[in-house]
Amino acid sequence: MSFQVNINSDNVENKEISNPHPSVLWQNLAAELVFIQDQSGKYWEFFWESAQNYGINPQEILENSGQNPFEPIAPETYYQRLERVLKRRIPEQCSCLFEYVGQKFPLELIFTPILPIQGQPTKVLVIGHLLSDEDLSLTHHTALPTHLDPYQKLLTSTARKIRRTLNLETIWQQTVEGLGLALQVSRCLMISIAPNYEDLDVQAEYCESEFPSVLGRRIKRTSEPYWEQALIQREPVIVEQLAPDLSQAQSILIISTFYQNQRNGLIVLQQCDRRRYWQPAEIELIQELADQVGTAIAHATLYQELEQATLAAEEASRLKSDFLASTTHELRTPLNGIIGFLRLLIDGMADDAQEQQEFLEEAHKSAIHLLNLINDILDIAKIEAGKMELELGSVELVELLKTVNNFTLPQAQSKQLSYTSKIPATLTPIILYGNYQRLLQVILNLVSNAIKFTHEGGIEISAEIVKKKINWQDRQFPGMIKVRVADTGIGVSLEKQAKLFEKFVQVQGSHTRTYGGTGLGLAISQRLIEAMGGQVEFFSMGEGLGSTVTFTVPLEQMPIVKT
Repeated sequence: MSFQVNINSDNVENKEISNPHPSVLWQNLAAELVFIQDQSGKYWEFFWESAQNYGINPQEILENSGQNPFEPIAPETYYQRLERVLKRRIPEQCSCLFEYVGQKFPLELIFTPILPIQGQPTKVLVIGHLLSDEDLSLTHHTALPTHLDPYQKLLTSTARKIRRTLNLETIWQQTVEGLGLALQVSRCLMISIAPNYEDLDVQAEYCESEFPSVLGRRIKRTSEPYWEQALIQREPVIVEQLAPDLSQAQSILIISTFYQNQRNGLIVLQQCDRRRYWQPAEIELIQELADQVGTAIAHATLYQELEQATLAAEEASRLKSDFLASTTHELRTPLNGIIGFLRLLIDGMADDAQEQQEFLEEAHKSAIHLLNLINDILDIAKIEAGKMELELGSVELVELLKTVNNFTLPQAQSKQLSYTSKIPATLTPIILYGNYQRLLQVILNLVSNAIKFTHEGGIEISAEIVKKKINWQDRQFPGMIKVRVADTGIGVSLEKQAKLFEKFVQVQGSHTRTYGGTGLGLAISQRLIEAMGGQVEFFSMGEGLGSTVTFTVPLEQMPIVKT
């Protein structure tokens, strides 16, 4: 009787034909041990040149459909490997300890999937040999992999590297370099996804020298259909480019990274020199790595956010400390003035009634200054606590600016500064929608600051009607009024203007000592105007070039302008 072994189909058949006996075929391979096995562990062929020396009966092994006498000592590990070889369709090599009727056999084995004409493989061809006593001493009576397959090595190595860092850029770069080198692709990209899911940024790149770099490029989600697909589905996206593009990619594989079911990145592999069939094992490898990369990205992002929050908290703490230090000085100065002048009066130090009146006026002036400082502190505390409630209603602009002029014109004149106030010429009153006291507070603050920081030149207050309908608090308004306070004072450098609206911040620490104040004025004004549906803006061309502050509030009704 003779046998034919057909390892290119899913069925291995024994037929009476004139082909040589399997043992002859295996001997021609010069292999010591050869067997064919399926997923269940059943042997379909078994040849061991030295079987008789160990009392092994190959026929018994082939016919035994139940518990086989020739089995690995660690079957779970062994059959996991066998299943992986069938699934990946890629050979693997390992060392494994087998047992047969009380005897132990350390074997070096190579698993090769038997590929059928159609469908998935279900059997492996295993070729091996018996290890020496020296090799046996290196094994620990279990299944030991002496040579991990290169994909597993890559996965282990790259995963280890990205777990060692919380630096986002390092994680991205380690990922693309590991995959790019191991899979020998033309280009490997790590792409971050913008919060709006519209923009894709190339954050890291592995690229062979003959192809153009795309590092730093921003890709629109709508630029190619496959980006849309990659951002919608969890499964890998495989693209064959029919027409060349700027990246020159012919075959593309895109796999998403996730953390807690939230997509946080894309791994993109591109083959530019040819068309490429992406092996199932390659796809599985990248998916396994993507799981770990997604977690690493999430942890690194959280670490960065915590780091930034810590720095912000430290900066806020420093600013508050500086604020308290300067405010303590600011509060003490007028308080000392009040106490000092009152002490002079109590001790009878005034020479006459006129000097006594002067002492009282100075004490009153210091008291008003102290009250303003305390009001600033209380206001910002209310705003921060969300307890600033405003009653909004009709406010006439002319009346508001008259009150401002009464307070601030004498201050400007005492410094010999010009002072002008201009409003649009209208036939009907300009009626704002806001809170009178808070609007007065804002304008007084802006004008007082302008006077304080101006040594020559002057101050100009002006208003402009903006004919643009706005919706605010479920109500439509016919337009806005824009109030502008301009001065020729010390100005502010361009890089420092962003800090003007921060709480507890003065642009230069020396200004606190030179000009006084809490540094809360603009921050309070901004919050108050925003609470009335407007906004505050600051303009300055630089130090020594003056400043302009504008704010807007809704118009309750559109005035009739004179023509």
